[in-house]
Amino acid sequence: MAVSIPRSPADVTPEFLTAALGTNVTAVEAEPIGTGQTGATYRLTVTYARDVDLPPTFAVKLPSQDETVRERVALGYRAEHAFYTRIAESVRVPMPRMYYCDISDDGGDIVLLLADMAPAVQGDQIGGCDATEAELAVRAIAGLHGPTWCDPAWADFPGLVMPLATADIAKGMGDLAVMATQITLDRLGDRMADENRSTATQSMAKVTPWLLAEPGRFSLMHGDYRLDNLLFTPDRTAITVVDWQTLGAGLPARDLAYFTATSLLPDLRAELDEHLVAAYHDELLGYGVTDYDRDACWRDYRLGMLQAPLITTLGCAFAGNTERGDEMMRVMLERGCQAIRDLDSMDLITRR
Repeated sequence: MAVSIPRSPADVTPEFLTAALGTNVTAVEAEPIGTGQTGATYRLTVTYARDVDLPPTFAVKLPSQDETVRERVALGYRAEHAFYTRIAESVRVPMPRMYYCDISDDGGDIVLLLADMAPAVQGDQIGGCDATEAELAVRAIAGLHGPTWCDPAWADFPGLVMPLATADIAKGMGDLAVMATQITLDRLGDRMADENRSTATQSMAKVTPWLLAEPGRFSLMHGDYRLDNLLFTPDRTAITVVDWQTLGAGLPARDLAYFTATSLLPDLRAELDEHLVAAYHDELLGYGVTDYDRDACWRDYRLGMLQAPLITTLGCAFAGNTERGDEMMRVMLERGCQAIRDLDSMDLITRR
């Protein structure tokens, strides 16, 4: 039975869930969860007409309730739909079970009904994570990269927000990065240190050559791999990855670098850099990746650090404007700029 895509939690009715789940739902309650900037997520408590082999709660992800944001990120909704319906079974990254997913023809409306991962909790993007959580995260993302490593089928897979860069794509992203950086720095104003403003400006002026730096080494990428998009079990032994709206293809270590740069306090990140790269590299080897030694992985990690200001400035410039959002973007951008300087990332581009 065809069902209309709900645009708000009020539209997630028993009738909608009955059609989506294929069993009679008599009641549903919704409460907001998460801190998404481009979508809205709710926990659903469901009552069934009879005993069924289905959970009592779900997480449902809907488009942003802001019409302007909804229009801007339609491409991201298409990416998330593509991931859960066409990619998820090909990778090993830990993710919630998907029960139902649908998207409108124009990409502006999406519904994603997922397993409720409670009592797992979302990472604290501003507070940062510890060494245990960081290692869980870097090992988990190898489950996306390893199974898709250098496979041309994924380079321009339909639905990717950022396909593998060509000269034209790199030029367009470079121009966009410069514009987004200026918008972001204007928004954040003197809340950002001058040193970091300078690093952001200089690094984003190099996005075009950066994207073309290692064309032969690629995989699918999460694109926005950070604490807000990770759920940790209370005992910190397992992790779940969510939010696939920035799905792309490119240098795999960009995801790794972006995570460590934005999700760890700078001193801890500097202390753990080599350990986390080694853990990630070990996981890749377990997926059968060959001809990729630890030194090459370390170099890619350094190079990948520009992912931090790139995604942060794009998010700040074009996502919804909230007090927490602006503070989060500032923290992420300053941490990323510090990592670029610590690891001499710019030197890898300027020497080309």
